[in-house]
Amino acid sequence: MENLNETERERLWEDIQNALLNDRIDEFRADFLEMHPYDQAKIFEEQTPEIRMQIYTYLSPEEVADVMEQIDVDHVERFFTEMDPRFAAQILGEMSTDDAVDILNQLNKNQVASFLTIMNSQASNEIKELLHYEEKTAGSIMTTEFVVIHEKQTIRQALQHLKMEAPEAETIYYTYVADDDKRLVGVISLRDLIIAEADWLIEDVMSDRVVSVVVGEDQEEVAKMMRDYDFLALPVVDFQNHLLGIITVDDIMDVMQEEASEDYSKFAAVSDLDHTDESAFSSAKKRLPWLIILLFMGMFTASLIGSFEAALNQYAILAIFIPLIAGMAGNTGTQALAVAVRGIATGDIKKQGKATLILREAVTGLITGTCCGILITAIVYLWKGNIYLGILVGISIMVTLIVATIAGALIPIIMDRLKIDPAVASGPFISTINDIISILIYFGLATAFMNLLLG
Repeated sequence: MENLNETERERLWEDIQNALLNDRIDEFRADFLEMHPYDQAKIFEEQTPEIRMQIYTYLSPEEVADVMEQIDVDHVERFFTEMDPRFAAQILGEMSTDDAVDILNQLNKNQVASFLTIMNSQASNEIKELLHYEEKTAGSIMTTEFVVIHEKQTIRQALQHLKMEAPEAETIYYTYVADDDKRLVGVISLRDLIIAEADWLIEDVMSDRVVSVVVGEDQEEVAKMMRDYDFLALPVVDFQNHLLGIITVDDIMDVMQEEASEDYSKFAAVSDLDHTDESAFSSAKKRLPWLIILLFMGMFTASLIGSFEAALNQYAILAIFIPLIAGMAGNTGTQALAVAVRGIATGDIKKQGKATLILREAVTGLITGTCCGILITAIVYLWKGNIYLGILVGISIMVTLIVATIAGALIPIIMDRLKIDPAVASGPFISTINDIISILIYFGLATAFMNLLLG
């Protein structure tokens, strides 16, 4: 099953739609099920409720479950609320446990209770176990559909067990080994199982150096661990090292996308990145608190400029360089902020040291500030014919860029130290803070240069 491009998908959908409209069920099923589940999902999402209801009629719960697993979890609520509740419950029961939990977390409590009541008891119990874990932890994204073998089994017994359990397992590339108390004691790859002698014991072949995560670990830390170790799956244990579930790489890709989206929204000073299907009122409600905070910070900046009214009255041309200096401060501060936030998120700062990062950014600010300062001094002198004005603006740019770069790197590090998400030190905030710093530097130097400027 190959993924289709947009043109191929549209052409195939025309054939499928004709089969639907003419009640050619076998033709519809043959064409639709031949596609990759991703393409099925893309086509399914674009249909009207009437056509989707027809699709539900022609597909089994297991087949619809494959489609639902490919749809963004934020968009599935409308599909489950339009289905017959019993059919929806059957679909949830056929899905991977972790995917079913993600969907149920989008529904209200009454809907969740209703689906769990209708669902078969085994699937319902497995889902209930995961629903108890706090969101965005290892427990909330793990699946309980995995294969575990005993350390005293032979390779032959383990392979027989693996063959029986594989159809229901999320992955079989890693098989985890437990002792009599169901504690995680080892791991063995599928390759090692296949090439080992049939009468060898698992405990003699397995690796006992197992990397695992505790069930309450933050999902972002789990993602970093899987990235660092290049794992396809990671076992999840409790504090007594009992094996509870596994987290697979496809779940981690969703986590990384979610975390990146969350950090981006914070970086833009939005409490949560707006969804395209949200109303204007919902979007405004999320953005307004940040904008009000920035409004008051902007008022403080305006009042700061007002305190230097005497200097502006004496030499009004100073005002035309305020946007230039403030803008440069905001730009360089945001660049340093992005480097620091990324370093904290990836763990690079821990490796190279916070002092090293700050020193590097300070030197970077010195180099860029000196270059920009010399350039703007020459430009202002040639433009206005006043060397002292050129020097004032040049020194202001140089000092501002140095201070703004250090501030951009230092603020997220301080916030991280205080256990505050450094991503909230977002672009608009650092720009506003650097506006204040740049104005203080500029007008402070202007006051000192005033006699030279007027002379």
